[in-house]
Amino acid sequence: MAERPPRFGIVIPARYPSTRFPGKPLAPLVGATGLAKPLIQRAWEAAGQVPGTSGVWVATDDERIADVVRSFGGDVIMTPATCRNGTERIAAALPSLPPLDIVVNLQGDAPLTPAFVVSGLVEALAADPHAAMATPGLTCSPTTYEHLVGDQAAGRVGGTTVVANSQGRALYFSKRVLPHIAPGQPQAHAAVRLHLGLYAYRPEALRSYAALPPSPLEDLEGLEQLRFLEADAPIRMVPFEPVGWDCIELNNPEDTPAIEAVLKARGIA
Repeated sequence: MAERPPRFGIVIPARYPSTRFPGKPLAPLVGATGLAKPLIQRAWEAAGQVPGTSGVWVATDDERIADVVRSFGGDVIMTPATCRNGTERIAAALPSLPPLDIVVNLQGDAPLTPAFVVSGLVEALAADPHAAMATPGLTCSPTTYEHLVGDQAAGRVGGTTVVANSQGRALYFSKRVLPHIAPGQPQAHAAVRLHLGLYAYRPEALRSYAALPPSPLEDLEGLEQLRFLEADAPIRMVPFEPVGWDCIELNNPEDTPAIEAVLKARGIA
């Protein structure tokens, strides 16, 4: 008898306060038809393109976000305001979810996430019983690399990069561009992997994570996944080649034109 595929659901954590971009989930993004939709709706629609999911939920503590999600027909799980990051928020949402083998965190500022990357993460985690979590590393295209390096040079906190060992275990994540590449190296972009705001967890790993205090590197970098690494919980980094468009996250208001350009180029309304 063939083994059944894992049951998985997608949760989009969303909060209103943000040092760099207050109210970011409700920021409008204009698509190919000239229609503006809030960021949280575009993330919801991206999640809805993933085949086989048991459902999509937005986890938030803010009624303004909840009201907007309900207005476009989305499902909301209200979570405590004390959640310190999206992973804690999804852990808090677990009791309200149906029984799942894998829970996917599609961050609300990543509306350009490809559906096949989500499916690839679920498959990779299901096949790796020793990993607590799986997350993608996309080989940078030249334009994505230029975007990352430009943010760094301008002093903006932009996208996140990841480095891994030969077995695909994540070694480190940073909001700096890793690895550092000496000037003059050819094809520098191909050595850098962009980490998308996307995680696939086992429910028990989420519960263990939420029981731990924030880790020192997590606090320094502002990257929630570093708590897993500092607790020696293995993270599977799943490699992907460039997907045909720049998977830019909305980290700063300055990212809006680049994201809208991709929406228009891909014909997303």
